[in-house]
Amino acid sequence: MNRIAIVQGDITKQQVDAIVNAANTSLLGGGGVDGAIHRAAGPQLLEECRTLGGCPTGQARITAGYRLHAKYVIHTVGPVWRGGTSEAEQLASCYRTSLELAVEHECKSVAFPAISCGVYGYPLSEAARVSLTAVREFLAFHRIPEIVRWVMFDPAAYQAWLAESATLNEPPSG
Repeated sequence: MNRIAIVQGDITKQQVDAIVNAANTSLLGGGGVDGAIHRAAGPQLLEECRTLGGCPTGQARITAGYRLHAKYVIHTVGPVWRGGTSEAEQLASCYRTSLELAVEHECKSVAFPAISCGVYGYPLSEAARVSLTAVREFLAFHRIPEIVRWVMFDPAAYQAWLAESATLNEPPSG
């Protein structure tokens, strides 16, 4: 069974155990997917995020999902693209630490956005390669999550993840 899926859509509408938020270090909301998740979850999400004291790049924190279909929101802070020095390891760490929290909270399904690919400027194909590799390596040693889904709002991101998935010989399920 293929445990990886790549779809085009709205991450806030996913019926999964946890959605991952591409957050900033304050965890207090922002633009893009971060703003959309905060708006959809409601003001209680911001209230809980205020108690967490932020999050460093490459790490993750978990909160309740509030008004979302997801039980949890896993907030992770991706790196700002600066030309490729240390960003790949930081980005891979976002996926690993998010999945570790998913395992701790027994999440069978997790939905990711394209972390760091918006205002943080990470090149789509490179981000797709790093993320798919990190998740595939994690899943090789863990029975959950049973499904990891990338949910791309942007058609270019969706195409980049599909192309990289094919390159890695890991055809995604739909």
